[in-house]
Amino acid sequence: MRGVRTTPLKPLARIRRVVLRLFFGALVIGMLVGGGTAFRVWQVARVDDWTKADMAIVLGAAQYNGVPSDVLAARLEHALGLYEEGVVGYIATTGGRQPGDNFTEGQVGKLWLVKRGVPEDRVLQVGEGADTLGSLRAVASVARERDLKTAVIVSDPWHSLRARTMAEDSGLQAWTSPTRSGPNVQTRETQWFYIKRETGALLYYRLMKAHAGVFDELMLPKIG
Repeated sequence: MRGVRTTPLKPLARIRRVVLRLFFGALVIGMLVGGGTAFRVWQVARVDDWTKADMAIVLGAAQYNGVPSDVLAARLEHALGLYEEGVVGYIATTGGRQPGDNFTEGQVGKLWLVKRGVPEDRVLQVGEGADTLGSLRAVASVARERDLKTAVIVSDPWHSLRARTMAEDSGLQAWTSPTRSGPNVQTRETQWFYIKRETGALLYYRLMKAHAGVFDELMLPKIG
């Protein structure tokens, strides 16, 4: 009995098959990496760690002529609670100045905290950095000068993993205690929106070790 003859694939067909395999392989890997990162963003967002640290770092958000936005006020309120409970000895307020502003976000944060009883020498105003990465690098520099090594990151829940990663890369031992109030954590739609944005921004940071400006520009209100 004669065997069935098979027609060898033409070179172009072989190339097409290899390309399709590579494409679908990359697609599967991308879905696994993206899905895993999104899960970690969600997982870390649920962590509220009140382990004692040298300082709390309040990541900047919008301010309006000296008045913190609802997002920034929620973060400051949470950091104040950490200080009053003795979890941290210092609070670092971060964030620079937008064009036309009279105050930096760091200034507004310090004024808000001092007005509520935190001694001035316990608030580290770091009004540098136009984004999360720049702010955390500036805080890390100040921390080294004061021999402060550990930090609790105070931001919105979905921002926690990226901020913690950046803080650790800047030389700090960091964990997170996010605020549970404010407009960024109110609805499921808002939560899903920020999880998607943070997943993309974190993947970009891990790849480029740079601030993902394109993602933060899409985040309103500003998360840093």
